[in-house]
Amino acid sequence: MPTNILTVDLEDWFVVENLKENIDFREWDELPSRVVGNTERLLDLFERHEVRATFFVLGWVADRFPALIDEIAAAGHEIACHSYRHLMVKKADKELFRLDTEMAIKAIRNACGIAPVGYRAPSWSIDSTTKWAFEVLADLGFSYDSSLFPIKHDIYGDPSAPNEIFKMKLEDGRVLHEIPASTVKVLGKRLPVCGGGYLRHSPLWYTAGIIRKMNRLGQPAVLYVHPWELDNNMPRLKGLSLLQKYRQYGSISTLLRKLNHLLGDFEFCPAREYLETLNRKPIGFER
Repeated sequence: MPTNILTVDLEDWFVVENLKENIDFREWDELPSRVVGNTERLLDLFERHEVRATFFVLGWVADRFPALIDEIAAAGHEIACHSYRHLMVKKADKELFRLDTEMAIKAIRNACGIAPVGYRAPSWSIDSTTKWAFEVLADLGFSYDSSLFPIKHDIYGDPSAPNEIFKMKLEDGRVLHEIPASTVKVLGKRLPVCGGGYLRHSPLWYTAGIIRKMNRLGQPAVLYVHPWELDNNMPRLKGLSLLQKYRQYGSISTLLRKLNHLLGDFEFCPAREYLETLNRKPIGFER
């Protein structure tokens, strides 16, 4: 059985919550997009290591670069959903969340002919206050979610969330699989690992050691990256705080090297494949 789960949040550099105070959604079309070139670098890396990943695709990106989404699917990677406009779930209501997700499904399907069965919320923004989102996802045909982050963070996180893959039983008897982000317990506190800034800023030996520890315990590490995190030439915005700069630009030059080592040292597969192997049966369907 493949040991770990490899995922990509397919979005452009300017959509992140870290920059929401500086960039409005209405400005996105005017900004220099770099998502195609950065994603191509990831695809080349994955091809060299003969590994496939789950790409959680932003609907806005699928609308503007359908050929990129089709290329990813043709290379054998799983196509999943990352919302349409990267709106945090806890900043929306049930109907707005449904509308945004429906728009994303339509954009993704138009781009590559696949309706996704996996979902990841922008900025891990489903928590104990937005459990209604799981019902909406099930209504829309999703079979699994990967939006819970069992930590405390100033932007996201739910410390009370389970830290292992589980089956969520919904009120109407339906089941939704949940793949939470990876954490490690240190001195009684859960710390984030294996993705985003945590992967960029952590020493390679530390991340590799955590993955080995998780695998010895029979747990998969959920690795997640964003294409912009490989981009040394990403536009630098003025007026950002030190924390914003650290989150957006810190350790960018290290990620490609770290990924190259991790993909060479550990086994990875897409989220859907892992769940199907775990359950010994197909997960969901393509509508």
